[in-house]
Amino acid sequence: MSLKVKDLRVFVPAKDFDESMRFYEAIGFKKNWQHEEGLAELEISGNRIWLQNYYVKEWAENFMISIEVDDVAEWWRMINDLIVKDKFDSIRVKPPKDEPWGATITYCWDPSGVLIHFTQSTV
Repeated sequence: MSLKVKDLRVFVPAKDFDESMRFYEAIGFKKNWQHEEGLAELEISGNRIWLQNYYVKEWAENFMISIEVDDVAEWWRMINDLIVKDKFDSIRVKPPKDEPWGATITYCWDPSGVLIHFTQSTV
């Protein structure tokens, strides 16, 4: 038997679907399609997520996404600029931090409280 995974996507919760959509598009995700009932496939660099108009606080605030990038400092600057320029009052971002497991990480919370790890390998 040969079991192969052809694709893997996660369903990302959205407290305010339109605000979350605006955020993910602002950081570079492209909308492939959107269903009228609040489900959209978003893609960045060949990686896809499904943003859904569904929210449970305890779930959203314990949901995490890790995105490996080449330059974590650039991502931090871009997201920090979005907070100021585009008035994303509901997102937070921390400056890059060297972690002991061999990565520099910028922690960002999306409009629903989902924690995104923008990670750059240091090993």
